[in-house]
Amino acid sequence: MRHARRRLVRRVTRLAAVGGLLLGGTMVTRAVASEPPAPSAVPRTFAESATPGPGGELVARLGTSRTAGSWIGADGKPVVAVTDQEAAAAVTGAGMKPKMVEHSMDELKSATARLRSAPRVPGTAWVVDYRTNQVVVRGDSTVSAGDWSRMTDVAEDIGGFVRMERTEGTFTTRINGAQPLLSTAGRCSAGFNVTDGRRFFILTAGHCGPDGSVWFADSSGTDQIGRTERQNFPGADYSLVQYSAGDPGPTPDVVSIGGGKGVRITGAADPAVGQRVFRSGSTSGLREGEVTALNATVNYPEGTVTGLIETNVCAEPGDSGGPMFSEGVALGVTSGGSGDCRAGGTTYFQPVTKALAALDVQLLVSDQGGKKGAAPAPAPSQGAGAPGDASPGSSVAVSGEQAVTLLARLADPNNVGPGLLVVAGSVVALVATRFIRAEQDRREYRRHYSATWG
Repeated sequence: MRHARRRLVRRVTRLAAVGGLLLGGTMVTRAVASEPPAPSAVPRTFAESATPGPGGELVARLGTSRTAGSWIGADGKPVVAVTDQEAAAAVTGAGMKPKMVEHSMDELKSATARLRSAPRVPGTAWVVDYRTNQVVVRGDSTVSAGDWSRMTDVAEDIGGFVRMERTEGTFTTRINGAQPLLSTAGRCSAGFNVTDGRRFFILTAGHCGPDGSVWFADSSGTDQIGRTERQNFPGADYSLVQYSAGDPGPTPDVVSIGGGKGVRITGAADPAVGQRVFRSGSTSGLREGEVTALNATVNYPEGTVTGLIETNVCAEPGDSGGPMFSEGVALGVTSGGSGDCRAGGTTYFQPVTKALAALDVQLLVSDQGGKKGAAPAPAPSQGAGAPGDASPGSSVAVSGEQAVTLLARLADPNNVGPGLLVVAGSVVALVATRFIRAEQDRREYRRHYSATWG
C-alpha cells in the first residue's frame, strides 16, 4: 500500500512537471509573439515633421529677399517683417500684421555668414533679431578686450544693423538635467524618448558624452540605463542613448517636471519667436520664458554650435539635455547659455525637429485617440494664442523611476519572465522526482539484499 502511494505521488508530480513545461513553453511563445516587430505596433504614435511657424508659409511664398522673419506679437497674432508695400499688402490680406523693415533676410543671413568667416572667438554668440531687424552679437565675460575690439571692427564693416552687446557670466554647456544620467563623462539629463522603428533611445544633448559613453541611473554605477550610440557636438548638439533594457518603460511619452508630475508629449515642432516655452531640469526645476531668436550661433569653449533656439528661460549647470516644450509639444533639448535663475540669463536649445531629421528617428508621443496603432500625429501649429497664455501641457502623475526592477519584469505577464519561471520550476520538479525515485530504489535494494543474505 505504501509503495502504491509513492508511485501515485511520483506519477502525479511527473505529470504536473510535464504540464508545467508545456504551459511555460506556451507562455514564452505567446510573450515572444506579442513583442512588437516594430514600435508602430504598440499603442504609441509618432510625430511628423514640424509645421511652419507663424506666417511661415506666407514668408516662404514671398521669399527671403522681401521678408525678414516672423514672430508672435504681444496680442498673440503673427507679425511678418517685409521690405516693400506689395508684400505688406499680402500679409494684411492673409490676416496677419506686416512690419516694414530696411533689411531683408538675405542681408541678415549674409551678415551672419561674415561673422562665421571671421576668426572664432570663444565666449561669443550671435542671432538674427527679427523684431529689431538686426544681427545681435554678444560677448561674455571671458572675451578679452582685444578680441572684442576685433569683432567690433568686423561688425562695423558689415553695417550699422549689427549690434554689439556684452553679457555677464559665460556661455557654457549645461551638464546634468531633468532625469539624471550619470557616467564617467559627467552628469547629464534625459530629453525625449525616440525610436528608429526597431530600437528605443533617449534624445539628449551631444556635449554630454562621446560615442560609447555608458549611462547609469545611480552614482554607484549599478543601474545601467544605456550607452551613447550617436553623438554630434560641436556643430550641432544632440546624441542618442540606446536603452540597455530595450525599451523606455510604460510611459515613454511623459517628461518629468518635478514634484511627482509630468507632461504628456503629443508632437514635435519648431518654435516661433515670441512663443512662450517651458524647460525642465534637475537643478532649477520647471522654468518658463520666451523664444527670443532662432538659428543662433554660439561659440562654446569646446566648439561652435549653429542653428540653436535662443530663449530668456533661465538655466543652471545641472539642466543640460533636458526637454523644452509648450502645450505638450516637444521643441528642443537644453544646450547651454549664460546667467542663472537668480539673476536671469540666456539659454540655447538644440531644435528637436532638426535632431530627429538628422538622426532619422521619430519622437514617441501620446496616443491622443486612445487607439492602438493610431496614425502618426501631426505636430500642432505653434502660432495660436497669446504668448502669456501658454502652458506646459497635459499634466500627469509620474513615479520618477525610470528603471523597472527585475522582479517587476519577471512578474509582467506580457514578458517572457513568468513563462521562464514556470519552465524552470517544472525542470526542477522533474529532476527532484527522478532523484527521489533513485534514492527510494537504492534503499529498497539494500533492504532486499540484507534480507536475502541476513
